[in-house]
Amino acid sequence: MKEKGAITTGLIAAIAASSCCIPPLIAALAGVGGISSSFSWVEPLRPYLIGLAIFAISYAWFVHFKSKKDDCGCKSEQPKWYQTKVFLLGMTLFAGLSISFPYFSTSFFPENAKISLVKNSEYIEKVEVSIKGMTCQACQKHVDYSVKELVGIIDVQTSYENGNSIIQFDKTKTNHKEISKAVQSTGYTVHEIKKIENDE
Repeated sequence: MKEKGAITTGLIAAIAASSCCIPPLIAALAGVGGISSSFSWVEPLRPYLIGLAIFAISYAWFVHFKSKKDDCGCKSEQPKWYQTKVFLLGMTLFAGLSISFPYFSTSFFPENAKISLVKNSEYIEKVEVSIKGMTCQACQKHVDYSVKELVGIIDVQTSYENGNSIIQFDKTKTNHKEISKAVQSTGYTVHEIKKIENDE
């Protein structure tokens, strides 16, 4: 594997390691959440993809420094643009940002809270939505963002660890079907919507 191939492999692996978070963010920022697809199947492969990315980028650096040595003392050729130290450093930083993307991607989601005020408490309903496919904080932020786009939402608390979202809403303005559509527009799957009785 030559330097160019190692860099390409490292970048592809680094981007793939965070592919469960990148498409939802792009879709939310573009305002086209409905076309977002779930890449949650990649999540179990994330440690291996990170390992491959680190190995490939490290190998590219090894080849870069090895090619600097000139055993015969001949005048070496001018390196191509992708063989320069600056390019390799830039690609290394880009790979690092791609790998760490799930940890800071939540800050890119715009605030869209359309909190509804309900005067009559008998119109308030609280449900637990069981969701399949969420793998990180960016996933839960994406679900929150999509649900808050609905009119009549009072509160949304999504947890990727629990695989659910606790949602309070004004049942005169929205319903289970609309909530399910909003969640599924993110690319995750709604398994069940269960009404929560007054637990106070």
